[in-house]
Amino acid sequence: MTTITPHGGVCEIGGSKILLEDCDTKIFLDFGMSFSARQKYYMEYLNPRTAKGLGDFLAMNLTPDVKGIYREDLLNTIGREKEDVEVDALFLSHAHADHANYISFLHEDIPIHCGETAWLLLKAIDESSQRNIENEVIDFKKRPLMNWKVAPVKRIFNTFKTGDKIKVGSLEIEPVHVDHSVPGAYGFIIHTTEGAVVYTGDLRLHGLRPQMTLDFIEKACESKPAAMLCEGTRIDIMKDNSSEAKVKRESGKIIKHANRNKKFVISDFNFKDVDRMQTFFNLAVENDRKFLITLKGACFLKWVSKDEKLKNNIPKIKDENIVIYQPKRRTGTYREQDYAAWERMYLKYDNIWTAEDVVQNQDKVVASFTFYNMNELIDIKPDPAAVYIHSLSEPFNEEMEIDYERLKNWLKLFNLKMYQRHASGHATGSDISEMVRKIKPKKLFPVHTEYPKLFKKLIRRKGIDITIVERGKEYKI
Repeated sequence: MTTITPHGGVCEIGGSKILLEDCDTKIFLDFGMSFSARQKYYMEYLNPRTAKGLGDFLAMNLTPDVKGIYREDLLNTIGREKEDVEVDALFLSHAHADHANYISFLHEDIPIHCGETAWLLLKAIDESSQRNIENEVIDFKKRPLMNWKVAPVKRIFNTFKTGDKIKVGSLEIEPVHVDHSVPGAYGFIIHTTEGAVVYTGDLRLHGLRPQMTLDFIEKACESKPAAMLCEGTRIDIMKDNSSEAKVKRESGKIIKHANRNKKFVISDFNFKDVDRMQTFFNLAVENDRKFLITLKGACFLKWVSKDEKLKNNIPKIKDENIVIYQPKRRTGTYREQDYAAWERMYLKYDNIWTAEDVVQNQDKVVASFTFYNMNELIDIKPDPAAVYIHSLSEPFNEEMEIDYERLKNWLKLFNLKMYQRHASGHATGSDISEMVRKIKPKKLFPVHTEYPKLFKKLIRRKGIDITIVERGKEYKI
């Protein structure tokens, strides 16, 4: 018998955690953080208590109470005995936190399978982030943590690429690349004893590489699936005219206008979105400007440039068109000891700039800054009517609205003109509907969506049985 049990991604965007069982074999598809569930109870200065290990996460239903998956040290913190590992593997679709971060809680004997690029991104995130209990994907330190110098416990990672077929017990898993707002994203075709199960992960058809998603759709069609787990982040948006090409075209006009007026330009985007990073790097070069990146951005470039498929398409850290921003820390004197160990290597580069350098060259850079870099404007002192390009999703919940208002206050204070230019990493309702009709699964399970019932309204094809799933409920294939 083959079953699926969604433990996350149910009537929500993200938090994907799907258990698939076939005979005696069990695998998870993703194990991510649910931002929406977490934000119901927690905020910036109120977080789950580290001292309680898994306790707060289980009590608040942020992670499922499933036997045989969690770290022994975290079970001990809530008074539970060690449990035998009952899951054979986890397959990670991509490196976004809502699919990956709660791997942090899982037992180290559960092997993690992910794409080669996703592995590099996870390494970059690990290196440039402060360790905490929700961010220990690559490795972890046993709790209670009495000594920060203790060596971390490393997880087992196996990387794959399109064309590979991975055998796990009674299952054969076939990863196929898809286009998304982060490189190294995959969908999966899982061959079970009851037929193929297709899992989309996150995907789109309006990005720079639609052929990747079309490759996945073609392979999924060939498998004649018994079931399909389909993301529906934007199932409620039938069509839009956004695209990466449009982001570049319209942002290019904005930057050209800034050039004529000799104005400072900020581009705010997720640096893990390599396509968007390339867009703004190319626009900077085309407009005779340097591309100003943060120390964290430099770390991501270092790791992603190791990818054989990407290294020839992205700039090198020491590219003549790249400058790295060095903020003031601790003493405010730019001394090396003020910076984290991973940051110090970049301080020795010839292309390092401080705020004083940016002040003198405001009209000669496109700065890759986010909301969390707004403090730097105090030192940079941008001239009035400088440009801020918001290349991220607009707010879609109360928490984001609050942050958005704070951002607008910063822009108003420094008299920056804001432009919204973005293309989503998720397919539209029209594209999702067409994809499902082509693949023709016997059973369809909508996940990663706030509007699962819309699937029934939009996909009216005979022979496709659509099930609206419940969290923690088992479904037969």
